[in-house]
Amino acid sequence: MKVRVRFAPSPTGFLHIGGARTALFNWLYARHSGGIFILRIEDTDAARNTQEAVEVILQGLRWLGLDWDEGPITGDATGPGKGESGPYFQSQRKENYRRRVEALLSRGLAYEHEGAIKFKMPREPIVVPDLVVGDVTRELTDREQLDPDFILVRSDGQPVFHLVNVVDDLEMGVTHVIRGEDHLSNTPKHIALFRAFGVDPPNYAHIPLILNSDGTKMSKRDQGASLTTYLDEGYAPEAVVNYLALLGWSPKGNREKISRAELVELFDLPQILRHNARFDLTKLKWLNAEYIREMDADRFYELAVHALTSAGIETKEFPVEYVKAALDTCKEKVKLFTEVPSFADFYFQDEVALDGESLKKDFTPENRPRLLRLREAISGLGPFNADTLGKNLQSIAADLGVKAGVLVHPTRLACTGKTIGPSLYHLMEVLGKERVLRRLDRALGIAYSTP
Repeated sequence: MKVRVRFAPSPTGFLHIGGARTALFNWLYARHSGGIFILRIEDTDAARNTQEAVEVILQGLRWLGLDWDEGPITGDATGPGKGESGPYFQSQRKENYRRRVEALLSRGLAYEHEGAIKFKMPREPIVVPDLVVGDVTRELTDREQLDPDFILVRSDGQPVFHLVNVVDDLEMGVTHVIRGEDHLSNTPKHIALFRAFGVDPPNYAHIPLILNSDGTKMSKRDQGASLTTYLDEGYAPEAVVNYLALLGWSPKGNREKISRAELVELFDLPQILRHNARFDLTKLKWLNAEYIREMDADRFYELAVHALTSAGIETKEFPVEYVKAALDTCKEKVKLFTEVPSFADFYFQDEVALDGESLKKDFTPENRPRLLRLREAISGLGPFNADTLGKNLQSIAADLGVKAGVLVHPTRLACTGKTIGPSLYHLMEVLGKERVLRRLDRALGIAYSTP
């Protein structure tokens, strides 16, 4: 039996980090087992669902690299999809639900009640055989013991979640339902519906919830709840995938940095943990920095240039080798790609902004002759590389009897307009002698101009 799993989000504004983790676990299991990953959009709530919200979900999944084998191609519910089990929007499957309800009514397994249609729920408790939690028997509540039946179609003709979820899973041949533990209470109803339709239910695997770091349930308003946050704040998608995989699943050896290929190879349902996972933004940021530090150079350039462009800094007018050399000086320094613009913007500006207070602090009257001597030495340098520049500055500082910082700080300010950033000697090498001298001259001119 070929594994078929699905991710079925409701498009109500954004993709929750918990939903992204559910999608990832389904995708990993499909790829691990050689199965099929289906994307299905639960958009029956016309008042809350929008095409824009669907596009946000599609964008988020694509950013994470979670390609689906069957499902929509765009956010348009009437648009094309891929796969033989469509449509993949519930709003386009109303006839399927109507036929299934008619079948239940004709067999006396459902009945009309006050304009709605209700399902005749078995009176005995149903055991849920769960691949993560184990066998779960949900006892009926006092109210359910009096009347365990539940609505399939509301009086306004709208089918409810329990019906559409089961019908879609049945007709799409879903073999494993991997979803959040908060759905466990719904599962007996779903198992009963599958049996009423005359088929065996799929295998269920209910995964632990994601909690905030303080142990409270993560809501849509909590920090880090929306996947869009990570797109906007400069995280590498491979780092987010790695971190999400470890929220409720653990490979042997307590490893923390695991490549996507290894995740696919190692992931299996029995390793999913029973206890709820706590979301730790600090740990994710650390992991992201590790990914950036060890990232393939071309991948780093791709994401860094995107971050620069998003910040309004265009690199196209500069030679590719210059752009790459500039970004190389930032790779070890940044933890998020949103930090790249503040580290690298000076490479792509004709003039850098010079703050008067900072100039006053570093371009002191007694520093003027020292900086002029440094400028003269730089002008006469043959090989203009980090090693030569460093040795030259250190030698001048020693001759003058001052610490290197006395020359380093004003030179950095002149070249970059900032007090922190990439290694001074390396950034000077990238800028080149002409740019460095021009920026030094401008800073000297502003700092020591006659009032």
